[in-house]
Amino acid sequence: MWVTDMGWIMGPWMVIAGLANGAAIATYDGVPNHPGPDRIWEVVSELGVTILGLSPTLVRALQPHGAEEAHRHDLSKLRTFGSTGEPWNPEPWWWLFRDVGRERIPIVNISGGTEIGACILSANLLQGIKPTSLGGPALGVDADVYDDAGMPVRGEVGELVMRGSWPGMTRGFWGEPERYIATYWSRFPDTWVHGDWASVDEDGFWYLHGRSDDTLNIAGKRIGPAEIESVAVSLHEVVMAAAVGVPDKIKGEAIALFLVPAPGVTPDDALTAKVEAKTDETLGKAFRPKTVQWVDDLPRTRSQKIMRRVVKAVALGNEPGDLSSLENPESLEGITTLG
Repeated sequence: MWVTDMGWIMGPWMVIAGLANGAAIATYDGVPNHPGPDRIWEVVSELGVTILGLSPTLVRALQPHGAEEAHRHDLSKLRTFGSTGEPWNPEPWWWLFRDVGRERIPIVNISGGTEIGACILSANLLQGIKPTSLGGPALGVDADVYDDAGMPVRGEVGELVMRGSWPGMTRGFWGEPERYIATYWSRFPDTWVHGDWASVDEDGFWYLHGRSDDTLNIAGKRIGPAEIESVAVSLHEVVMAAAVGVPDKIKGEAIALFLVPAPGVTPDDALTAKVEAKTDETLGKAFRPKTVQWVDDLPRTRSQKIMRRVVKAVALGNEPGDLSSLENPESLEGITTLG
């Protein structure tokens, strides 16, 4: 079972790959936390799910309720956690692996895209797994990490790219072939630029760092929103975070941080100061948020991806655009337009 819908690639994948491999598929209609925070674990237990796919955002939403909610149910048949959709933060990754899975269930992290029709990166269990990592390029994919000049880099963050062709690739945009070429193929010769920041460490493990078009440029220094958000959600008082760039007269761009408090937590100035201090300590004072806004929820797709684009548009008083993919459009009402 993958917690997703048919409009995202993991929905068709679950059905097509599951049936092609002779597997039974578990489905249910509803949200993951109703009627209670143990809803997912109840379904896993009742249906005997062996492979459970989750997004990091969903795990962050389940974490404040505690691993006890999971252990109220029999998870003995569960042998693999699947993960895709966005970068991991270390704290939720360890919570899922250590507290829920009790270090028995591996987290198989993959990354691709609906327009890819396949994985770009995929964990290889024979290689082992590092926390929050992906293994490496998937079968049939010539992936790499490029710097701004189109040269491969290791040990630093760059653009995730693919050379040549691969199984399942998109042929174009319906009725807009020029926009397809401009979007993916125009930056480097014969190279697909996926729009994700990635890196490869000294042991050959790959990591994602968020969308490159979400990147913030603070006083000439680039940083991905996931790095800032990871600092915020490392605090037990914060369950969800979105970092976006907003105009700033001095720095050019500054950080606006939108946070969802954990259940039972009432945010105040002291908690805001704690978030700012943690950011200073981890990233440096240059990346201290210009503003911190506490909200009840953040706009998410049905696959639980946080829509930073929408957060930024509402915060700046701009039209948010197409909201048809949002699971919770009412969350926009809690975002205050920045002065």
